[in-house]
Amino acid sequence: MIQGNMHLREDVFSASSKGGSSSGGKGGSASGGEGPTMTPTRNGFGKGVVEAGRADARVVVLSADLAESTRADGFQKEFPERFIEVGVAEQNMATVGAGMATYGKIPFITSYATFSPGRNWEQIRTTIAINNVPVKICGMHAGLLTGPDGATHQALEDIALMRAMPNMIVISPCDAEEGRRATLAAAQNGKPVYLRFARDKTPVMTTPETPFEIGKAQVFWKSKNPTVAVFATGPLVHNALLAAHELEGQGIGTIVVNVHTIKPLDRDTVVSAAREAGSVVTVEEHQITGGLGGAVAELLARECPTPVEFVGVQDRFGQSGEPKELIEYYGLGVSHVIEAIKKALARK
Repeated sequence: MIQGNMHLREDVFSASSKGGSSSGGKGGSASGGEGPTMTPTRNGFGKGVVEAGRADARVVVLSADLAESTRADGFQKEFPERFIEVGVAEQNMATVGAGMATYGKIPFITSYATFSPGRNWEQIRTTIAINNVPVKICGMHAGLLTGPDGATHQALEDIALMRAMPNMIVISPCDAEEGRRATLAAAQNGKPVYLRFARDKTPVMTTPETPFEIGKAQVFWKSKNPTVAVFATGPLVHNALLAAHELEGQGIGTIVVNVHTIKPLDRDTVVSAAREAGSVVTVEEHQITGGLGGAVAELLARECPTPVEFVGVQDRFGQSGEPKELIEYYGLGVSHVIEAIKKALARK
């Protein structure tokens, strides 16, 4: 059942939750019928960075010619003197951001994830991570939810790139509201941070009252007698919740954990849930290599050996298509999560 202390929205399991919008527009709600609020996680960044800018004059935003797509344009309008357009020069953006951070600013550098950190990884490593300066790398249009833009723009390796980098915090918000909260938290933590955001509208599950702390995973759902622990990140947390809700009616109990911070991983929550349930499933819109699944498996191999099934992209590139179609095609839908849960249960 949904954990009351998480203060999730009441419409998490509404009838139209399994749907999705192919539009990446700025609107808040899905059109037609009853259903959850649908908003791109990148919109949460747009709101959060403006709030962060109002709270702290040191916050600046850098764009690589994608201000509107990354939702940096709201900050640009409110704080034009603290917005820098570097053009199509992602490597330069990283180094400029590092220099500004060295002199006391809190820079958010924004682009598509395939370009930042995809194109400028070396500059992020050398000028930001090695120097341990508080630049916030905001990778937009990550994952298959980029849809028709196709394989070149669907970042499915970015978590692995950034998780392996010393000093780097890696955050993958589950929805727009959590994206807002994550942006505010990143502005205040004094560390290099990678924030991962999606293009397409996805269900908003959390509320302003939902707890958020960098490095602290959240148990969103827990059955009375759980037999599988599901660790999910990003918008696919919603699919994990729908799967848990459906399986509850079949007598299969689960724990669903929202792992918004992939690095540092919440050791205590992950180990505790895995030990209690006895089997594990990880769910992510990313390659199964090097992402959330790898992080969880590494931890459990050391501290709590447990059967693990991985829901993610299986060593393949993306392709053009509607987001909902791609999620199903690549095996990330609710039915696939249910199948993985049953496989993990059978391996106990």
